[in-house]
Amino acid sequence: MRKTRAAVADRTLPLAAPVEALDLFAQLLSEAEAGPSDQFHSRMAAATCRLAEMRRAVIFAYDDERRMVRAVGAHGLDLALFEGAAPTAEQVELARRALAEDRVVEVSEHVERELPEQFHALLLQGTLTCTPMSAGGRWFGVIIADRAPEQGPLTDRQRHTLWLLGKVAALAAGARYATREHELARQLADRIDFARELHEAVVQRLFGVSLALSGQGPLDAADRERCREEIQAALGELRAALQRPLARRSRATGTTLRDEVARLQAAHPELDVAVRAGDDVAVPARLEPLAQSILREAIRNAAKHARPTCVEVRLSRADGAFVLEVLNDGVGEPRAAAPAAGMGLRLAAVEALQEGGVVEFGPAGAGRWRVRLSVPLDPEGPP
Repeated sequence: MRKTRAAVADRTLPLAAPVEALDLFAQLLSEAEAGPSDQFHSRMAAATCRLAEMRRAVIFAYDDERRMVRAVGAHGLDLALFEGAAPTAEQVELARRALAEDRVVEVSEHVERELPEQFHALLLQGTLTCTPMSAGGRWFGVIIADRAPEQGPLTDRQRHTLWLLGKVAALAAGARYATREHELARQLADRIDFARELHEAVVQRLFGVSLALSGQGPLDAADRERCREEIQAALGELRAALQRPLARRSRATGTTLRDEVARLQAAHPELDVAVRAGDDVAVPARLEPLAQSILREAIRNAAKHARPTCVEVRLSRADGAFVLEVLNDGVGEPRAAAPAAGMGLRLAAVEALQEGGVVEFGPAGAGRWRVRLSVPLDPEGPP
């Protein structure tokens, strides 16, 4: 009987970590869209350290809003240490192997060879691990963690726990992604309903008025009054329809426009991105996501359609409006024979309309291109 009980205990012990991991997964799914993404992933990093007996952990994942890989959560490390870092799987062989082979990769010797030089100052003696966050053939990111040398190499149980946590993180991230996709599908349905409403109400009214006006002979007073009423009704229906928020909105990024300028400076040193005017102009909090989205799209367009050597960011407040301008040179080179605004800028222009603003883009003198956002500020509202 003693042996049987020991065997049962040995079998149940390895289940503790997987059960806790599944419990954590259920909690994360229930909070899939609650709270900032950094808090979501930092909880996962803390769970990684607790369940697999790791010393520190940082999670790198793809941010589809900013279109880059960045550090999204950490435990035992200050997340600010990774600000501006945007490594790729090609740059970090350790991550590429973990994702491609779907396994936990361990390194205990010459660890510095596995990471970019910018991270070498953070290395401590011990074992470095890289856990893939992948599910359904999609790569979401990696969990990089380390353990003290006195704890020795990973056991099979700890290795399996890390792998399971990577799956949990990937599934939770997939749930967040699916939630956003569902919201986009709902917005598309709203746009279809909007178009149908315009056709059945506004267009039909205006069509009737056009028939009345295209008839032979003058209109009597009653017909003119009827046309006036129909036009007024159509304008009212159109005004009400346009007040519906149908354009996509940029999600909060948890950063500021100036931080984004600094990140883009590091990511594109050849473009010389810098704030050239209005460094003391505050960006209204409600406009931060929109301004950052337009800045990224402007720089992406410049890099794609021109050969810029300088990208100027200018901020100002003029005539009661917040103004962001992004100017680049290099237009007119062979690669930029036909500069154009991409779909991202056009969508941002629609989004700006919801804030009462406007986005303009076009030539700005010889060899230069400008993107300009202007949004009126509420004189009685917050700055």
